[in-house]
Amino acid sequence: MTRLFRRGEHESLYSTQCPTQKIGYLLKIAVVTMLSLTASGFASAHGVAQGDASFIENVSGTQLLAFIYLGAKHMVTGYDHLLFLLGVIFFLYRLKEVSLYVTLFAIGHSSTLLLGILGNTSVNPYLVDAVIGLSVVYKALDNLGAFRLWFGFQPDARAAVLIFGFFHGFGLASKLQDFTLSEDGLIPNILAFNIGVEIGQLLALTAILIVMNLWRRSPSFDRHAFTANAALMTAGFVLTGFQLTGYWLTK
Repeated sequence: MTRLFRRGEHESLYSTQCPTQKIGYLLKIAVVTMLSLTASGFASAHGVAQGDASFIENVSGTQLLAFIYLGAKHMVTGYDHLLFLLGVIFFLYRLKEVSLYVTLFAIGHSSTLLLGILGNTSVNPYLVDAVIGLSVVYKALDNLGAFRLWFGFQPDARAAVLIFGFFHGFGLASKLQDFTLSEDGLIPNILAFNIGVEIGQLLALTAILIVMNLWRRSPSFDRHAFTANAALMTAGFVLTGFQLTGYWLTK
């Protein structure tokens, strides 16, 4: 048996059948999976396609449409960003709520994307991507009501989305910082890339919302919402394990 509870604009799910034990058991499995992947030395990261990389390194001057396309493509194919967005909107039913959280996420990742590139602020790409993986874990646990069960309080979801948005922005910036960017047209090109990221986010969000709205009308949503968020949590740990592996292999 599962039950939903709503706190203001934020809704979570928990099971009345040994909820703490269930979540704790799933958490242990996910952590073991992450550690196993890290120890195996297998790393994977979503980066920039080879053709796009060649274009970025050789381009000179203002190329607005090209960078808008690259930004949109990067977001639409960025499974780490999409998993976090899925977690954020999983229990958001009103368009006003969706708009608020997506706007906070956009403010977060846009500011650090621009800061990273234009301000030449760099962070280790593997570590920031590991944090992005943990952001997926956090949102899944939040959706499961784990923090209320374990600690007796529900974190501010809006603040969390904004803060994790900062890390997602640094993740985007780190992909471009791998290349030598021409100073000629740099500012308009990066602004165009950021616009493309937002366009890609809207396209991906629209697709996710269509699928989620169809699923919510089905009786299976209440039955499988717990399992879906458990899978989301595991995926976040897998992403984190991949990135930590990459970090240790490059030290």
